[in-house]
Amino acid sequence: MQIWKKNLYIVWFAQFIAMMGMSMVIPFLPFFIRELGVRNEADVARWSGIVFSGPFIVSFFITPIWGTLGDRFGRKLIMVRAIFGLGVAQFLTGLSQNVYQLFIFRVIQGAISGFIPSALAFISAETPYERKGYAIGTLQTATSTGQLLGPLFGGVLADLIGYRHIFYLTGILCFISGFLLIFGAVESRRNNSENGNELKNLLENYRFAFRSRNISIALILIFLSQMTVMIVQPIFALFVEYVAREAKHISTLTGVAFSIAGAFTILSSPLWGRKNDSDFRKLGFKGYRKNLVFSFSGAGVAFMVQGFSNSIFVVILSRALFGFFLGGMLPVLYSFVSRNVNEEKQGGIMGIASSFTTLSNVIGPGLGGIIAGFWGLRVGFYLSGFLAFISIPFILKIAEGN
Repeated sequence: MQIWKKNLYIVWFAQFIAMMGMSMVIPFLPFFIRELGVRNEADVARWSGIVFSGPFIVSFFITPIWGTLGDRFGRKLIMVRAIFGLGVAQFLTGLSQNVYQLFIFRVIQGAISGFIPSALAFISAETPYERKGYAIGTLQTATSTGQLLGPLFGGVLADLIGYRHIFYLTGILCFISGFLLIFGAVESRRNNSENGNELKNLLENYRFAFRSRNISIALILIFLSQMTVMIVQPIFALFVEYVAREAKHISTLTGVAFSIAGAFTILSSPLWGRKNDSDFRKLGFKGYRKNLVFSFSGAGVAFMVQGFSNSIFVVILSRALFGFFLGGMLPVLYSFVSRNVNEEKQGGIMGIASSFTTLSNVIGPGLGGIIAGFWGLRVGFYLSGFLAFISIPFILKIAEGN
């Protein structure tokens, strides 16, 4: 088996285990916040946004630094460090006695973890140029599969054993993933540069990214696409509870509604990846423009339908539609960035790209929680749909050259 394929499969499995563990509790953060003593519904919505954003406040600044260090000292090393850091953070989170401690431990998570961007940088650097779309699309299915199965198991476990023990279980799963990477992943492409001025390298990466028209556009689109997801993420469980009314086993039902998007992202991400690889060979970056316009438009429609929904079944169907188009958004954008960067800068530039995902993770949940607290749960879905639609003019600015 080719080394890049072996790495892809191993990192896929490690990322799947980690994301399944994370997704066992993330959708139910509002319920855990209630368990920690926050009772007022508006306060629960606001704290859900704040706590959800916690890790991303620090990681916005840290992720590009880890990426630059990975380019010099080894992307595998940074990837392994990130997964063990995530495991430690989960054990700390499980020890939370109040919502303030929960927020602090989530911030610590942002400082010491960052597994997904480090895995993305590793796979981007190790994959042949002509297969990047497929590899990144396939890696996205690890996240989506974990997000599919995690809420299902998490919802059942929450009803059986409570939320706190799920954090401990997640930490154990992260450690298992770390050892899998240590003994399985092979780094074949290392930079030989002896330049130890990491600050200079970091600033050079930022200059490169912002001077490139295509990369600059992609960074804006990465931010907007993730904002559409993050605005509704922390209040989604509350929205399901609101729509489902007096349904029994609300955690399990929330897990199903949350997971269905992941199921369709699993199906669509490799298809989008192959299509972009094929269209790139035929049309160049025009192929990316066409596919991104289609996926962002479809996601916008799906969010609007969710916002108007009065039935849990409509919510589930619109989440499935959103999941299908989500597979053609972030993975495609990361593939696009990777194709505009030379091998020596993969970790640093992909770290910057990931930091724009992180920026939306900082702003989106807090904004969504505030909007829900003041104007109701539906407004966040309308705003997400609007952001998807206003992304289209930026997509049309993608150029053939850099």
